[in-house]
Amino acid sequence: MENPVIIFGAQTLGKTALDIFTSNNVVVYCFLDDDAKLHQTELNNIPVMGNTDDEEILKILGKKSEVFIAAEDSAVRKSLANKLKEDYKQVPVNAIHKNSYVSEHAWLGHGNLINAGAVVQTGCKIGDNCVIQSNAVIEANAIIGDFVQIGAGALINAEATIEDQAFIGTGAIIVGSVKIGKKARVGAGAVVIADVPANQTVFGNPAQKV
Repeated sequence: MENPVIIFGAQTLGKTALDIFTSNNVVVYCFLDDDAKLHQTELNNIPVMGNTDDEEILKILGKKSEVFIAAEDSAVRKSLANKLKEDYKQVPVNAIHKNSYVSEHAWLGHGNLINAGAVVQTGCKIGDNCVIQSNAVIEANAIIGDFVQIGAGALINAEATIEDQAFIGTGAIIVGSVKIGKKARVGAGAVVIADVPANQTVFGNPAQKV
């Protein structure tokens, strides 16, 4: 990546993204965050320069800088991604830690964060703006939609499907061929052996509706 990166979001996920870009020797130009208390501060020597709609900074996108969205909430990430695409004709770059493994036969969209130790095996399809945390494993031919969050150490078995904006908690196991519906939530450590409908929350082993 030749151009430096502007990170939208200076909270925990933003710090994670910075660490990932640093692991690949990619320069981060600045953070943008809508929390005014963070403005004119620094995170690991990188300045927080303004809001996510700061036109003076955003006008360099695509010419002199790339962008990555590290907002904590998936709905906010979606809103920012839409704004960037519509107003600036930009899509976020991927943040893939050098100590993760992504098969050359996997397919990735734009704006995904893949943290250290994560594994994405052959035949997987990962959509846009997903967060895959440390040591999560996505086995062969699994399908992950857009704006999905997968917690540290989670296991997504082969052929499973995770639909848009679903949340998979730390250490959860999604058994092969199971489908997790749009905006569904799977609690930490849950073992999911049956399909989970859209918008439903499940916990436990085996996972049950809350």
